[in-house]
Amino acid sequence: MRISALFLALWLVALTPPLAAPSGGQHDFDFEFGSWTAHLKRILHPLTGDKTWVAYSGTSIVHPLLGGRENVGELDVRGSAGAIQGLTIRTFDVTKGQWNVTWVNARSGALTNPMIGGFHDGVGLFYGSDTYDGKPILVRFRFTGLTRRHFGFEQAFSGDGGKSWEVNWTAIFDKTRDKT
Repeated sequence: MRISALFLALWLVALTPPLAAPSGGQHDFDFEFGSWTAHLKRILHPLTGDKTWVAYSGTSIVHPLLGGRENVGELDVRGSAGAIQGLTIRTFDVTKGQWNVTWVNARSGALTNPMIGGFHDGVGLFYGSDTYDGKPILVRFRFTGLTRRHFGFEQAFSGDGGKSWEVNWTAIFDKTRDKT
């Protein structure tokens, strides 16, 4: 039975047409507008050598703003380590041709430093600086496997100025409903 479900899921993904690769413009996140199921896992204590991963499941809803040129995403997931709720705010700097991506954790209400980047050849890469446990770090976001119904995301931290990266958050999103 599990093999059949796995085969069906792989078959459906194979039949889902890929998106036209985002062009590096202000509509690159249009693929994400709508409602999604979110399955993610994260390392409990990044950059410590601890490799304890915890899993979460829930929803992500992404709303277009200003004619779709900007957007906001609501994430609400729960797992054995509790809940993660927050907002992703994405704005496109037309002059620089880059996206600015920020996160607001519902627990603290604090807005993170912006991640800056864009899409090239169907992969979204975004970089920024932040602090973790009071130490300066670099942060990388990566969007991959973009289709109309599915995509992947990962976050990585670097505590050594970008010489090495530790992936500490991975997520798979499957669409449940188009534009909200």
